[in-house]
Amino acid sequence: MRSGRGSSAEHLPRLRLDELLEELQIRIDAVRSTRDRVHGLLEAVLSVGRELDLPQVLRGIVEAAVVLVDAEYGALGVIGEDEKLSEFLTVGIDDELRARIGPLPSGHGLLGELIRHPEALRMPELSGHPSSYGFPAGHPPMHSFLGVPIRVRDKVFGNLYLTEKRGAQEFDAEDESVLSTLAVAAGVAVENARLYEEARSREQWLAASAEVTSTLLSGGPRAQVLELIVERARQIVSADLGLVALPVEGAGGLPGELRTVLAVGQDAQAHDGLRVADGDGFVGAAFSAAEPVVSTDIAHDPRIGAGDTRWAGLGPAVAVPMGARGGVRGTLLLARGAGRPAFGAGQTVPLLGFAGQAALAMELAERRSAAEQIAILEDRDRIARDLHDLAIQRLFATGMTLQSTQKFVRHPQAAERLERAVDDLDDTIKIIRSTIFGLRTKETGRAAEGVRARVAVSVEAAAASLGFSPAVRTEGLVDTDVPPAIADHLIAVLVEALSNVARHARATAADVRLAVAPGELSLTVADNGVGFGPEAARSGLKNIKERSVALGGSFVHDTPPGGGARLVWRVPLSAASASADTAADTADTAAAGPGGPDRD
Repeated sequence: MRSGRGSSAEHLPRLRLDELLEELQIRIDAVRSTRDRVHGLLEAVLSVGRELDLPQVLRGIVEAAVVLVDAEYGALGVIGEDEKLSEFLTVGIDDELRARIGPLPSGHGLLGELIRHPEALRMPELSGHPSSYGFPAGHPPMHSFLGVPIRVRDKVFGNLYLTEKRGAQEFDAEDESVLSTLAVAAGVAVENARLYEEARSREQWLAASAEVTSTLLSGGPRAQVLELIVERARQIVSADLGLVALPVEGAGGLPGELRTVLAVGQDAQAHDGLRVADGDGFVGAAFSAAEPVVSTDIAHDPRIGAGDTRWAGLGPAVAVPMGARGGVRGTLLLARGAGRPAFGAGQTVPLLGFAGQAALAMELAERRSAAEQIAILEDRDRIARDLHDLAIQRLFATGMTLQSTQKFVRHPQAAERLERAVDDLDDTIKIIRSTIFGLRTKETGRAAEGVRARVAVSVEAAAASLGFSPAVRTEGLVDTDVPPAIADHLIAVLVEALSNVARHARATAADVRLAVAPGELSLTVADNGVGFGPEAARSGLKNIKERSVALGGSFVHDTPPGGGARLVWRVPLSAASASADTAADTADTAAAGPGGPDRD
């Protein structure tokens, strides 16, 4: 009896000890589980914090969340500017299952509950929530649910959604705490990735602008530059379609009409040559408003004409003006495929700046090309004048000499050869004149011509009245040292002097000498005619003298020892600030031509 009671008494403490040991083991396992979970959380935080590429950061957050709370399915929804889900990344659903489910959710039902009320949400049964709409056909069954918001600088960036807790009926408070902690770290990681993405984007836009500018300034054709602009913009913002619309020029278009001159990417051939009115449609709205125009679904945008199937299959789109208000040169449009993320301010603002810089570079390149073209045309004009004033005059003089020699040649064959030589000279002159005509272009104003060329033109114009071509000599840097204001007076005086020779001198030869010495310009016109009449009116000479006085110079006229007449007109080169009235008189006198005022 005693031994039996003693045996039971000894057995009872042993049972209690086993229970204590079992409880201790449970607590140790719980501590180990907590330690492992904390280590897992720290590892997950470090993992998402190391990555800088935003898509990889988002993918890493979802994968870490699924492991930490031991969920079968996980997802991360990014909230767009329209308060809907712009992106939805999933874990636990393969491509085949995703295809059976159909389009990804946009933020309605229970998923939208976290968007409207960004607080942690935990429940054992999804279907029990009032906002639950059920699942589409082909969707796997889901019961337990845990969702927490991800905040970036106090703004909700997106939400983490976890379903189907493994080994339990529902997620517990510890799961919620762990997931909320991961969401805080995820917000920091997302912000870092965004800053890195913005810095990389700025670098890409700057590199693209530099490439466009370099291509333009190196003389690349406009079509190549436009294609480069579209391609670089498409690459940076990851667009499927890019096009450029420019105002229609010439008689083939209506005022204020735009035409697509380049389309690259998805269904580009359907947009090539598309015409829209300024201010009409999606493209025209950006051109007339001179600011970005954004659409989340361009295929169904009311600004696109009804029944227009060109935009089928496309979704988000943005159109920006190329240039600033008052100087818009065209419109750049970029579009993504249906279902892709919309264009946000982080992409629209740099795109607008890139388009504006590209337009400025195009304008500078066009002005540079125009300046180069003007230089080429001026050089061609100079060549034409030199041919006319030098080569033709020499050939003409040689022909005149040969013609005058014919009367002294008695031999018939020699006379015939002289006649053929004269004819050949005439043909050569005609060929040169034809070449000159091909070289000549429209004059761009008197200021665009050199002084030497203007003198040659004035002498040539007077040759018809004189009956001969005066000899012309120039000395010094005439084209570079003579200011335009003095050049106008110079030409007027030259025209006046040659007109006097033609009207009164009865001369057979005349010399024109133009010289530029340090600080002074002098014009000398001499002829072998009858000289100055002592009793004639001197209005013409008075005009010449008044010009010299107005410029602070001097004027003298006399009869050289060999006879004839000579006038010398000198002015300082610092007299470029002549009065506007005198300059106007200059233009009137120059326009008078050989039939101007009298010689005296």
